[in-house]
Amino acid sequence: MKLKIKQNILMEHMNYVIKGISSKNLIPILNCIKFELTQDGLYLMSTDNDIAIKTFIPKDKIEAIDVCGEIVVSGKYIYEIIRKLPNEVINIEEVMESKLFINTSTSSFNLNCNDASDFPMLDLEDNKNPIIISKRMFKSIINQTLFATSTQESRPALTGLNFKIDGNVLECVATDSYRLAKKIINLDREVVEKINIIIPTKNLYELVKLFNDEEGDLELHIFSNKVIFKFNSIVMLSRLVNGTYPDTSKLIPTSFNVTMKVKLNDLYNAIDRASLLTNESDKNTIKLEGSHDFIKLSSNIPEIGNVEEKVFLVDSVNDDFRIAFSSRYMMDALKAFDGDIVELLFNGEVKPIILKDVDNDDLIQLILPIRTY
Repeated sequence: MKLKIKQNILMEHMNYVIKGISSKNLIPILNCIKFELTQDGLYLMSTDNDIAIKTFIPKDKIEAIDVCGEIVVSGKYIYEIIRKLPNEVINIEEVMESKLFINTSTSSFNLNCNDASDFPMLDLEDNKNPIIISKRMFKSIINQTLFATSTQESRPALTGLNFKIDGNVLECVATDSYRLAKKIINLDREVVEKINIIIPTKNLYELVKLFNDEEGDLELHIFSNKVIFKFNSIVMLSRLVNGTYPDTSKLIPTSFNVTMKVKLNDLYNAIDRASLLTNESDKNTIKLEGSHDFIKLSSNIPEIGNVEEKVFLVDSVNDDFRIAFSSRYMMDALKAFDGDIVELLFNGEVKPIILKDVDNDDLIQLILPIRTY
């Protein structure tokens, strides 16, 4: 293998594939990046067996393709070498079967290579009917739901985001059993088969990091044990979480005793200030009391002090009301909304709190209360 390529072009794609390498992996070949040079261009690949990333640099962005071939080299070291080289043309050449020579006008490196045949075969085939969604919309789904997934490996299904598709309706649900985030969107075209999969949270975070812009579409090729994402010149594979996602459809009530409308920023800022006098050991608890034209938020740390915040409602309510909740959970939920006014829906001190945008029903947040009264 022998080629010449500009540092900035190669570095852009190295930034993609380095995300497919886990620093915790004990299998040496899974800490490597595979270079495959053809007359069409250069493919870069990485995998940790949970995700795989493949990217392509076309020949018109390469200065010279002299000898086609493939090599596998330590991802960490070649990444740092390319990153620290000046922005000029780099010569990369396999000088013998197990040596890679990298040089510029002022620098030169030799790296030992691994056996290319040991690198895992990446099964990145297409599905005949991929699901197509804009990158902007997909990123919005992730930002509005993924924070509610669980970090507890004891319930693996909750560590991922549940994607369900029925016809042209895509429903994404995340829950850690204390809170829930649900986003519903309509796809441009119907999907023939019903889909119900769980994609690991950490893999979705890595995918969104690969978006260097939000323009264009994302293809989802869904299989029984994996999903393949395709966009621009990048292909990413993610394994799916085994197991059945709990039925959350009955958790969200359809009628409510009390509905409060409040300016989102006013509520968020008040909770943010009130949370200063909460602590983790007490679940960052804040008490809310509603009365006609305003709600009162209060919290305290006995040995430090207490705080009270008043937030005026957009519309007055007839019922007095009180409940307690985690300030951290509530702030996470509020950050997911884009509108100016949010609805808080209640059915009692021990029933879930529901949050909605007043103008849009496509996003619902649920938070379980904390018993203090």
